[in-house]
Amino acid sequence: MTMTTRVQELERYICTLYETKDQLKQHIFARADRAFRAGDEARDRVRDLASLADRQQAMKQAMVEAVGGLPPSDTPLNATVTDRVAGEGYTVENIVFEARPQHYVTGNLYLPGHGRQGEPGAAVLFLSGHEPDAKHSPYYHEVCLRMVQAGLIVFAIDPIGQGERLGMLTAADGSTVWGTAEHQRLGVQCYALGQSIARLFIHDAMRAIDYLETRPEVDPSRIGVTGNSGGGTQTAMMMVCDDRVAAAAPATFIMNRQQYMHAGGVQDAEQIWPGLSGLGFDHEDLLLAFAPKPLLVCAVQYDFFPIEATRRTVQRSRKFWELHGCGELLRLEEDRSTHRYTDPLAIAAADFFAQHLAKRTDTERRAYLEQAALGRLAPLEPWQLQCTASRQVQLEYADACTAADAFKTSAVQLAAGRSGHEAGASWLAQRVFASRERCGLNARFVQLDSCDGLDVHYAMWWSQHDIMNSGYWFRATEAGSNDAAQKLPKQPESVTIALWPHGTTNLAAHWSWIQSTCASGSAVLVLNVSGVGPHEPHPLYGKPSHRFFGIHHKLADELIWLGDSLAAMRTYDVIRGIDFVASLYGEADAKPEISLYAAGLFRIYAEAAAAVDRRVKTVEAQSSPVRMQDWLASGIENDEDVMSVIIPGLLHYYDFPV
Repeated sequence: MTMTTRVQELERYICTLYETKDQLKQHIFARADRAFRAGDEARDRVRDLASLADRQQAMKQAMVEAVGGLPPSDTPLNATVTDRVAGEGYTVENIVFEARPQHYVTGNLYLPGHGRQGEPGAAVLFLSGHEPDAKHSPYYHEVCLRMVQAGLIVFAIDPIGQGERLGMLTAADGSTVWGTAEHQRLGVQCYALGQSIARLFIHDAMRAIDYLETRPEVDPSRIGVTGNSGGGTQTAMMMVCDDRVAAAAPATFIMNRQQYMHAGGVQDAEQIWPGLSGLGFDHEDLLLAFAPKPLLVCAVQYDFFPIEATRRTVQRSRKFWELHGCGELLRLEEDRSTHRYTDPLAIAAADFFAQHLAKRTDTERRAYLEQAALGRLAPLEPWQLQCTASRQVQLEYADACTAADAFKTSAVQLAAGRSGHEAGASWLAQRVFASRERCGLNARFVQLDSCDGLDVHYAMWWSQHDIMNSGYWFRATEAGSNDAAQKLPKQPESVTIALWPHGTTNLAAHWSWIQSTCASGSAVLVLNVSGVGPHEPHPLYGKPSHRFFGIHHKLADELIWLGDSLAAMRTYDVIRGIDFVASLYGEADAKPEISLYAAGLFRIYAEAAAAVDRRVKTVEAQSSPVRMQDWLASGIENDEDVMSVIIPGLLHYYDFPV
C-alpha cells in the first residue's frame, strides 16, 4: 500500500463510537430553543399597559444596542431633485439626498396629480426588497403606483447594494456584486466592529422620513412605511426604532424565528441582530413595539417564511392591541402566492394606508377598490426613474462614500485606540468561556495501523456536554515499539496541535508538515473542532456548506443571534484540546510543551486560544499572514469559511493575522 493510499484511508476513516454530524446543529438549536421559550414566557407575562410599556422600551433599547447604535441624524440632507417626470395622473420627482455626509441615497417621490393640491397629505415610505433595480424595478414601481392610485404620496428609496447604490461595482471575476452578496460582505465587516449593517439600513430610512418632513405636500404626523422581504425587514426595524411612523405594513417578512430556524432558512446580514435571541426576542417583539398604532401584516401562503409562523405571531400579538382597546388595528392580509408583494397585497396595503393615514371615508375607499379592480395607473419606464445620469452614485459623485469606506475609517480609528493586552484578554475570555459549560473529557482512544513511519491514534473527547471533538495523534514510530491496541501513546516532550480547514479529512495537503514535525520529536494532534472533518454538518438545501448561505453560515448566524459566535466556540474547542493533551499523563509527569500550528483562516482560532490560555508556547502558521483588518477591508472576494471565523467586536481589542 502506498503512503498516498494510506493517508487517503485515514482521511476517510469513520469512528463508530459516536455519530457526530448532527451534534453542532442540535447543540445550537437546543440553546436557541431554550431562549425562544424564555421569550414566549416573558411575553406571556405582559398582561397590562405598564408591563407592555416596559417590554416595548426594553426591546427598542435592545434593538438599537444590538445593531451597534444609530449614526447621528444632525447632518444636512443636501437633497436635490435631479428630474421630474409626468405620468398618467401622477408626477415622479427623482431625488438624491445624503443620509450621512457623502453617503448618497437615491429615491423616487410620487405625487398624486401633477403637483401640490390642498393641505399637506399622507405619505408612505416604500422600502425595497432584494430586487437588483430596487426602487425603479417594474415590480416595485407597480406596487408604488397602487398606493398613488389611492391618493397617497410615496417615497421609494434604493437600499445599500441595490439600484443606483452598488458599493462593489464588480468582483474580481468581473461579475456585478449586489444585494445579499454585498450585504453579507458588509455585514461581516460590521460584525468585526461590534455592529450590524442593519444600523445603516435603519438610518437611511430614518433620513428618508427626515426628507419627507421637509416637503410641504406631506403632513409629518401621517407618514407610514411598507416594503416586502428585505423591505419588510426594514419596515419592521423602523416600527421599533422610529416613533414618527404612524402606520406600517410589513410584507413577506413577519414570522416566528424559532419556526424559521427549524425550517432551515438563512438570512443576510441586515436581518441578523446580534444577541437578541439570547434576550428572548422574536418577531412578536417587532409587533408589540408598534402597539397600538395601525399595523397590517402582509403575507403569502407559499413563502419560505412559514405562513404558520406568521399566523402564530399575529395571533399571539393581538392581545397587545387589545390591552389598548383597539384589537382591530392589527390585521393580517394573506394571498396565495410565493414570496412576493403581490398586486392584491399592494391594493390591501394602499387601502389600509388610505384609511388610517389619509382618513378616507368608507365611500372613498370603496371607490378606490372599484377603480383598482378596473386597472392600474400607466407605469413609467425604468430609465425615467433613475436619479443619476451614470446610473450609479459611485460614478456620479466623485466624493461618494460606501458602507465599505465607513468600515475602513472605523477600523483605522479602532486601531489607533486599541486597548492593551490585559483588557483584550479579559474581553476575549468572556466571549470564549461565558456560553460554555465545562464537562469531563471522557476521552476514547483507537490505535490504527501506522502510516509512513508514524504511529497513529484516533481520539475523541467531550468539549461540551453535547459536543464531541476528535483528532489524529501522530508520533514517529520508535524502534522496537509494539504497543497493544488501545494503549495510550508514550508521552512526548512537546505536542503541536494543528488546525486547518476540514481537519482530519484534509491530511494529504499537510502530510509533509506532519512528517517533519514528528521527525523533530514532537507529537502532532490534528484537531477536529466543532463542525469540522468527521463532524461536518449535513448540507443545507444542497448549498456549498462553507460558503455564504450554507450550513456553517446558518449555524454561525444562530450563535450570533444568541450573543455568541462559532469562532469563539471553536476557540474553546482548541482550549479543550489542550486540556485533552494535558489529561493523558499523570499529575507527577512533566507536561509536554504545547504549540499551535494553523493554516488558512483557522489561524484565528489558534491566535485567540493563545491570547487567553498561557499554556500555549507558540503559534505557527503555514504562510505569511494578512491582518484581519486588511483582509476585511479588501472586500472578502473568497467567502469560504468567513462566517466561521468572525467574533463580533474583535477589532476593538485585536487585529489577529489570518
